[in-house]
Amino acid sequence: MKQGRPIRVLIAEDSPTARQLLVSIFDGDAGFEVVGQAKNGTEAIDMAIALRPDLISMDVEMPILSGIEATREIMRDAPTPIIIVTATTSSKDVSLALTATQAGALTVVEKPSNPLSPSFDEQRGQLLSMARAMAAVKVVRRVRTGDTGPRPTPPARPAVSAEIRLVAIGTSTGGPAALHQILRELGTSCPVPIVIVQHMAHGFLQGLADWLRANSGVHISLATDGQLLMPGAAYLAPDDAHLGVTADVRATLYRGAAIGGFRPSVDYLFDSGGRAFGGSLLAAILTGMGQDGVEGLRTVKANGGTVLAQDEASSIVFGMAQQAIVGGLVDEVIPLGRIGRRIGEIVRATRR
Repeated sequence: MKQGRPIRVLIAEDSPTARQLLVSIFDGDAGFEVVGQAKNGTEAIDMAIALRPDLISMDVEMPILSGIEATREIMRDAPTPIIIVTATTSSKDVSLALTATQAGALTVVEKPSNPLSPSFDEQRGQLLSMARAMAAVKVVRRVRTGDTGPRPTPPARPAVSAEIRLVAIGTSTGGPAALHQILRELGTSCPVPIVIVQHMAHGFLQGLADWLRANSGVHISLATDGQLLMPGAAYLAPDDAHLGVTADVRATLYRGAAIGGFRPSVDYLFDSGGRAFGGSLLAAILTGMGQDGVEGLRTVKANGGTVLAQDEASSIVFGMAQQAIVGGLVDEVIPLGRIGRRIGEIVRATRR
C-alpha cells in the first residue's frame, strides 16, 4: 500500500442493502476507495486476484462459496489483509467469524446497523479504525497453519526456581487462532489457572470465550471481579475492564482509563501478575500489533517471572512479541505450534 493514496477496499457481501451500506461508509471516508463489490465467495476470490486490493471486507455466510472458504483460497493465491464483518455478536455468528481467522482473516468487527440507529456512528468509527489498522499488516501466503519455523530444543528442565502458580497470556491481531491452538494443546491437564487479555472489537469477547470452549475442550469464560481462578480453567478479560490477579488466585476487574489506548490492557495484566505472583508467574506474549504488554513484562522480569514469546515466523503480526524480545524481557522464543506444549512442560516440571 503506497503512502498518500486511499486504501483500496474490496467488499464481499451477498446482501445488496448491507453491501451498499458498506460502500457508502468506506467511500464516505477520504482515506478509503472501494474498488470492487463481490456478491459471493467465488467472486471475492476472482476480484482479489484481479484487483489486488489493500484490504477485503468479508462476510461469512454467502452463496456459492462461504467467506471462510474464500478467505482460505485468497490467503493461498493472493494474500490480502481480510477483516470479517459480521452482522451480529451472537454466539453463532461470532463462531463462524472466528473460524475464518483460522483460515487467515486478521480480525472480526461488527457490521454497522441502520444509519438511524443510535449506535451507528460508533460502529462506523470502529469499522474504519479497524480497517485502517489491518490494511497496514503485511500478510503472507498461507500454506499451512500451526508449527512454523525451526523447532527449538528445550532444556531438560526449565530455568525456573519457583513453582508456577499462574499462566498469563497477552495477544492482539491473530490472537484467536493462536489461543485456540495453545489451549487445545494444553487441554484440561494444566494444573494452574490461565488468564488472558485479547484485544478485540467491542462485543465479541463472550463469543470468543464460547468458541474457544467449544473447540479447545478447556473451560474458558469471561472473568468476574473477585472470582476464584481454578486449575485447568482459562479466563478472558471482559469488554471495557482491565483484568488483574491477587496473590490468593482471584481475578480483579478495574474499569479505569485505557492504558496505551487499550482496555483491557496486556500491560495491566502482566504488571498485576508480576507483583502478585513473582517467580510463580509464567507469562506468554503472542502475535499482535504495537507494544502492549512490554511495560508489564518489565514488572514480571523484575519480580522473577518467566516469559515466553511467539516467534516471527508463526506470528500474524510480529509487533508485541518483537518489542518484548528487543527489550530483553523474554526467556524463550517459540513457534506457535510448540507454545502450548512448552507451557505444560514448564508448569509440570516446577510442580514435581
